[in-house]
Amino acid sequence: MPKAVKNAPKDNETTVDEKPRETAVEFLASLVELLIIFLFVTTFLLQNFEIPTSSMEDTLLIGDHVFVNREQFAPPTHWVGPLMPYREIRRGDIVVFLSPEEPGLFVVKRIIGVPGDRIHLRDGAVYRNGEKLNEPYAQHKAGNYDPYRDNFPAVPPSEMYGITSQEWMSTLSSYIQGGDVVVPPNSYFGMGDNRDVSKDSRYWGFIPRGNVIGRPLLIYWSFITPPDQYLVHDAGDRLSFFAHVVIHFFDETRWSRTFRIVR
Repeated sequence: MPKAVKNAPKDNETTVDEKPRETAVEFLASLVELLIIFLFVTTFLLQNFEIPTSSMEDTLLIGDHVFVNREQFAPPTHWVGPLMPYREIRRGDIVVFLSPEEPGLFVVKRIIGVPGDRIHLRDGAVYRNGEKLNEPYAQHKAGNYDPYRDNFPAVPPSEMYGITSQEWMSTLSSYIQGGDVVVPPNSYFGMGDNRDVSKDSRYWGFIPRGNVIGRPLLIYWSFITPPDQYLVHDAGDRLSFFAHVVIHFFDETRWSRTFRIVR
């Protein structure tokens, strides 16, 4: 009985090795690897943050969602030190930090003074170490005059100017030399770009170095958000706004701000 012979390929045909299909175990392993990388990045390198108030307009708007670099201002570590662009906080940097006045509240401001700097304001203009700053990012939208806010620290602080920090009211004078506030060691003087509405170092004091979380890098999404939305804690109201976001995702997303570098 003749043996069965497999069909040999014709001269004009070529054999192609099929790529083995990925098994379910290999697929799950790939997902786990991606999850580990994502968790590492979001835990140690980047953190997302939503801008809650208008104090940084027009640089950052209410409803801007940003990625914050957590490592740039962190103390260098031996195992990743050479790989990370660590540096000290500089004048002009925008930083996210824990509020010295309200525990647990994240705040974003621009660094105006570093340790040793002498700061004062005259008619809303900022002077640092005797020189008037050129601040193209600064906004004065309210248009009203406030003697404490616009001539800091010449006017003594009091509750009539919206200052709620009793500690700052009692200690501010100890930092004043020759009409300037002198920034102490391991501290920073921060202000919002929207100067007329920003509650900043003029109202609650210096930013401790240990409170700094990082520097905003990129706006990855921006959505039109009510000014008081960050104050809403009721579960029903928060769910209602989430539904609003889903319905109006396309028409109320500020697409022109997507992937904008923060400066």
